[in-house]
Amino acid sequence: MNRRHFFQTITAGSIGSFLAPLPALASSEERLVILHTNDTHSRIDPFPATDGRFAGLGGAARRATLIKKIRKENPNVLLLDSGDIFQGTPYFNYFKGEVEFKTMSAMQYDYATLGNHDFDNGVDGLVSMLPHATFDFVSSNLKITNPSLKPHVKPYVTKRMGSVKVGIFGLGIDFQGLVLPSLHEGVVYTDPVIEARSMVDTLRNEGCDFVICLSHLGYRYRGDRVSDTAIAQEVKGIDLILGGHTHSFIDEPDVYHHQDASTIVNQVGFAGIRLGRIDIVFNNEGSKQRWFISDYQIDRRLDIA
Repeated sequence: MNRRHFFQTITAGSIGSFLAPLPALASSEERLVILHTNDTHSRIDPFPATDGRFAGLGGAARRATLIKKIRKENPNVLLLDSGDIFQGTPYFNYFKGEVEFKTMSAMQYDYATLGNHDFDNGVDGLVSMLPHATFDFVSSNLKITNPSLKPHVKPYVTKRMGSVKVGIFGLGIDFQGLVLPSLHEGVVYTDPVIEARSMVDTLRNEGCDFVICLSHLGYRYRGDRVSDTAIAQEVKGIDLILGGHTHSFIDEPDVYHHQDASTIVNQVGFAGIRLGRIDIVFNNEGSKQRWFISDYQIDRRLDIA
């Protein structure tokens, strides 16, 4: 199981890799562990041995084993997903999303956002699978008027983890050229920059110590297409952007500094090949002190004996 570590003191500007165990906490400190995936694309099983690039990697059972171990070691763990849960293997073709949602529910995911492929069977197809999902969905810039879907998707949520209040909101990609209008009827894309600013104001006003954006916009583009890196630069007050859509394997997180804050951007490829982990250390006043990032490769060393 490969594990890449990156450390940064929140107020510093350098990142250094290390392989030692995470430093112990002071008595006045508290740790929040954030685990995340994106673009799992119905990959329940590991890639076959015949796959040229990803042979033997991934697998939902292995991911579940690792998540269970991390939860046993840490009291405050959030498990998040950045969309495109559906589409990619026969599991989706035959079971329409039931297997994916049941698998994530068994892992006890907390929140997810919606990707473009999550509409591949239309809004009605998505709604019909939602009874199998025990976790909630967030999306602030996908405005939902469809009465069947609207109760299941919130612009944002807040959750207290120990003494820290966390705010989480979602951003979805423009449907143009990706999803047929008939498949997202009653769901309209709006400007993610405007919505992100509104969400930051709302969540900070509600007393959130830490703000997370679950994004399915994509990591980075040439031109003026809105991406995670663009949001990080243009919107102050987001602590962490967990991205999806572009299937980007980021070996070091991007960090964008504002006058008195910083925004971390991370994404962990696709198909459940990696599980992302971000540890945030807070003092007893809820102020961020430092953070650590550890992306785990999911491989056969996680198989249950």
